[in-house]
Amino acid sequence: MNATIPPRAATTRRRFLQAVAAAGGAGALYRTMGALGVPAAAAADAAPPALPAGSGRGRRVAILGAGIAGMAAAWELRKAGYECTILEATARAGGRNLTVRGGDVMEETDSSQRVGFGPGEHIYANMGPARIPHHHRAILGYCKEFGVALEMFVNDNRAAYFHNSERFGGAPVAGRRVHADMRGYTAELLAKAVGGGALDAELSADDKERVLAMLVEYGGLDPDRLYKGSSRAGYSGRFVHAGFGEGAANDPLDFGELLRSDFWQYKLHFEEFLDQNPTLLQPVGGMDAIARAFETRVSGLIRFGAAVEEIRRTQGGARIVFRGAASRAQEALEADFVICAIPAPVLRNISADFSPEARAAIRSTAFVPAVKIAFETRNRFWEEENAIYGGISWTDRDITQIWYPACGYRAERGVIIGAYIWDDLPGQGARWGAMDPQERLRAAIAEGERIHPGYGAAIAAGASRAWAKVPYQLGGWPESYDPPAALRAADGPFHFAGDQVTALPGWQEGAVLSAHAAVAAIAERAARGG
Repeated sequence: MNATIPPRAATTRRRFLQAVAAAGGAGALYRTMGALGVPAAAAADAAPPALPAGSGRGRRVAILGAGIAGMAAAWELRKAGYECTILEATARAGGRNLTVRGGDVMEETDSSQRVGFGPGEHIYANMGPARIPHHHRAILGYCKEFGVALEMFVNDNRAAYFHNSERFGGAPVAGRRVHADMRGYTAELLAKAVGGGALDAELSADDKERVLAMLVEYGGLDPDRLYKGSSRAGYSGRFVHAGFGEGAANDPLDFGELLRSDFWQYKLHFEEFLDQNPTLLQPVGGMDAIARAFETRVSGLIRFGAAVEEIRRTQGGARIVFRGAASRAQEALEADFVICAIPAPVLRNISADFSPEARAAIRSTAFVPAVKIAFETRNRFWEEENAIYGGISWTDRDITQIWYPACGYRAERGVIIGAYIWDDLPGQGARWGAMDPQERLRAAIAEGERIHPGYGAAIAAGASRAWAKVPYQLGGWPESYDPPAALRAADGPFHFAGDQVTALPGWQEGAVLSAHAAVAAIAERAARGG
């Protein structure tokens, strides 16, 4: 039987549900919706544009950049008969899709690093994208089409840590304790409000009883609807669990300390963000399996070492001037259409016949100065000492996160992400980017010691990537989730692509969807004889 809806109808209930979501995240929201009999919505699907075979015959398309967007566009256009040429300034395909292994060399504007990792299928680091949400169906569709094997990526792990330098004596706290206690305290406060009549105008009598019952279960409250701790937070002593029944549940963390920490600002509900929701996936053996799958299918179309210097309009389309890798002499490519997937920080320095609106949009598109640092370790101490299998620990130190690998479990060695910095604090990314690579490694080890004391002794090799200093990238991903309209529309023969033109900055799904949009727009114009 459905819950009774009071005369005020849906608006008050909606406000109540919004308040629940803000306080307790998606988990609390869905439980409340279930208690009130409110159904949840389903996700949408995505598929590449279906172009008629041969419909592009006789049409030339210049694609600028052999990242995921550029290669996806070339793959779809080629199937329809378009003549495609991809100009790639570097010697590799994939763009920011970068997996490093032992012996690889990473170049920055003022340094060069040789990765010192040892051998092993699981000894790698994804220095760019590292996870794929389950609802990113366009990129997952290509994984299926190309036979890219996938495995689970563990994003949230309650055995991993939250660390705040000024709270709880500066010691890291297990995620299970933070989640259980914050949920319990929040449920107790809401139960007091509901039980005290504060929400009588928003809830019918039946709804009120259902919500109170839900809060007791959701928060682990006692019969008096008070939070006094929960076995969900684990047990003290040798084992996290109760063992033979001799364990004592941890005392709840101090609510004031939790509120004064930075955990609740977004770290506590990080996995509630849509793109961080489980289930997340990763290609077996490294994210570059996707880039390699694309490259295999369009390799004959890519001109490596072809740095674009001019982008010009012509009477019949466009002319791209670039400098070839071998002769270093200027060359030109004529095309009917252009798909430009060059990152905005690079594109703004290329002479181009874009419209004033497009030029302004490119200038206004700033990229995050993200930094990633990876360490190969001699032993998997996080598994052996802390029973952490995948997931992320959080800290208020500059390194922000430590990622534990979701592969190679129980092996002898492993690779952790020892820092993932995206300018959470103003200037943070630029500060770490200004360090030389070895200095970054030393600083990351020093900060990581606060979470895992002594872990520096386990590190065998390290590598870092300051994306703002990577030639032909100059940034990690666009800052804005609201790209300028001028980059989403055609500018004469020019079509822009990459995550920078979508509301999915930093995600390969955005790159693929932008490619599909550009392909569809070109096909429509070609069909009209444009």
